[in-house]
Order: sequence, then structure tokens, then C-alpha cells
Amino acid sequence: MKLRHIAAIALALGTTAATTAAVAGPSCNQPQAQWMKEADFKAKMEQQGYQIKTFKVSKGQCYEIYGTDKAGKKVEIYFDPVTAAMLEQK
Repeated sequence: MKLRHIAAIALALGTTAATTAAVAGPSCNQPQAQWMKEADFKAKMEQQGYQIKTFKVSKGQCYEIYGTDKAGKKVEIYFDPVTAAMLEQK
């Protein structure tokens, strides 16, 4: 009985850790002085066909957009704030 309890706790902790890592998103560690200006970044994304509904700086200090791509598909994308390179799309 005790072994089953320990296994259940281990499984729960592993699931929680995986969920937390998945929600966190990427980290960007460049100094803000090097970041692309928000207006320039937004203009660049719009030129690529994105319609930005929400723009923010993520907890990991990356640029993050919510909106649609040029095909009209909903997107949530993290970008490097210095280079505007796509880091992760959900």
C-alpha cells in the first residue's frame, strides 16, 4: 500500500513539473537596451502577414504575440526581442 502511494506522488510531481515547463515558454536574456523597439517589431510582424491582437513581453522576457497569421489561423508566438526570430509557437 505504501509503495502505491509513493508511486502516485512521484507521478503527480512529474506531471506538475512537465506542465509548468510547458506553460513557462522560452527565456530571452538579452539586455533591454539591445531590444528592437516595440513599434518596429510590430510593423515587421504585420509586414509578414500577422494581425496582432495582443502584444506583450512574456515572463521569460521575450516578445509574445496573440493574433492571426496571413492564413487567418490563430497564433501564439514567442520571439527573440533583439532579432525578432521566432522561438516557439503554440
